[in-house]
Amino acid sequence: MKPRHLHLSEDCRAVSGVLNRVGDKWTVLVVTKLGPGRMRFSELREAVGGISQKMLTATLRGLERDGFVVREQFPTIPPRVEYELTDLGRELLEPVTALAEWARRNGERVARARERFDRIAGNSSWEMDEESEGSRAVGQ
Repeated sequence: MKPRHLHLSEDCRAVSGVLNRVGDKWTVLVVTKLGPGRMRFSELREAVGGISQKMLTATLRGLERDGFVVREQFPTIPPRVEYELTDLGRELLEPVTALAEWARRNGERVARARERFDRIAGNSSWEMDEESEGSRAVGQ
């Protein structure tokens, strides 16, 4: 019997792990804002806009953990903390910026496609059809 999927589970885990980190809107915004250079936490929060202190802290910690951002704390009163992209983070900047720009250019097209789909689908509930690996309306 031939395997159904020709990809390696290790590859899927690697891709999934990276996409989980870089695929959320806050990561995209933080990485693009840090692109030009080092920023203080308060500057970054203001530049990102709409992000809570807690969410920015969590996003930066995740980026630091994954090696995309480096954090430097200065022994001043009050303490000053600055963030900067690492070499790995600067490599990530190119595809993340391209994705963000694509989303800005095509956001309205995606919204229209969703509206069209929702009108056609009506009140049908959609689920994955495991046999064909496609979507189908339940009860149709």
